Amino acid sequence: MGRKRVPDLYRAPFPLYSIKVDPKTGLVITAGGGGASKTGIKNGVHFLDLQLVGEHQYSASLLYSHDTDTRATMNMAVGDGVIAAGQDGTCCLMKVKHCTQKGGQPAAKDGNSIQQGSARRRAGKGEKGGEDGVVASGDKSDIKDETAHMSVTGLAEVQTDLNPQDPLQKVVRFSPDLNLLLTGGTDGHIRVWEFPSLKKKIDFKAHEGEIEDLDMSPGNKHLVTVGRDFACSVWSSSHLAMSLKWHETLSHTSEKTYRYMACRFGKVEDQKEALRLYTVQIPHKRDRKPPPCYLTKWDGKTFLPMLTAACGTEVISCLTLSDSGTFLGLGTVTGSVAIYIAFSLQKLYYVQESHGIVVTDLAFLPDSLKGKNIKGNNEAAMLSVAVDSRCQIHAVPNRRSFPIWLVLFFCGLVVVGIILLLQHLFPGFF
Repeated sequence: MGRKRVPDLYRAPFPLYSIKVDPKTGLVITAGGGGASKTGIKNGVHFLDLQLVGEHQYSASLLYSHDTDTRATMNMAVGDGVIAAGQDGTCCLMKVKHCTQKGGQPAAKDGNSIQQGSARRRAGKGEKGGEDGVVASGDKSDIKDETAHMSVTGLAEVQTDLNPQDPLQKVVRFSPDLNLLLTGGTDGHIRVWEFPSLKKKIDFKAHEGEIEDLDMSPGNKHLVTVGRDFACSVWSSSHLAMSLKWHETLSHTSEKTYRYMACRFGKVEDQKEALRLYTVQIPHKRDRKPPPCYLTKWDGKTFLPMLTAACGTEVISCLTLSDSGTFLGLGTVTGSVAIYIAFSLQKLYYVQESHGIVVTDLAFLPDSLKGKNIKGNNEAAMLSVAVDSRCQIHAVPNRRSFPIWLVLFFCGLVVVGIILLLQHLFPGFF
């Protein structure tokens, strides 16, 4: 697929940096902002209600907006009713309560509803919430109650990056069992916190320079980290187990030509015991004739490379993986979005410059949300956000296939046709 128009699912009043889907509540959570600069751009976390319209189309409406004051949320992880938000050099934990109420307040007047793209946003004060998610009583006239009630409460905050110049948390992730919270920042340290107590368990320097990405394998056995120092390291607790050497899979590539950008563990469909690790490599320097970026698939237990494939010359900015491990999602600095088949690393879907600027985060929809089939008649559906404030959804319709009985029927017709043709050409043959 080439360049085409993808309609906006939602447009926020600030740049968007992170998006997640809460599998428990079905909420789409996106966040961003303008930071501490006095430009008038807000900082917040928005909670969206996603609905499937027909078999392939989606709509989203804003359920709740949580103001984060002067700090923009640059990265997020979603646990069991808890959001871990990276804001400057800290990680802020927020408790989210989402409940449904039978009775509702009177609906707002039509003049208080604003339509932006496919998302419905409320005008006036009704869009703002307090720190604990309670709207002031004087704002009730501006609220259209759709029986969904939310509250966001700050639980705790920890310093996760100690860079003396400009501390910034670059990545945060929960362990698969939700017992640990892992953070990495510009000081090159990996910090592991017990959850929910936030007692620091491990603190070690993993890379020279910034941490780009990290992920932990099921069972908390291995931690994989990616730094701007060309290294992708596998750790057992705080002990270095090995360093990955993707360039050895391509004879013409030197070690310092590319650097790792992202890593992600994933399941293997129909193979319960199997595990894969996927990494993205991008060129270290920009050339007039840009070289390709690469995807590499590794055995998630032995960490031996299995397959490396080029994924275009646009520089990759983010990576995500579907829950089933079937699809990989890629975003680029030029705003393009792509979906790859994890097994073969072949491109399945591509939209050139779908966003106007760098894609900052991606998230696949799970197979079901709140017991409902949210994918419809789509093989995959992936959300994307970018600095252009837009949230989009990219759906891959189910590929058409013929029933086996129809295939056998046509095979039978072909055999009969061949026999009749032979009888006509060679009457004495049969």
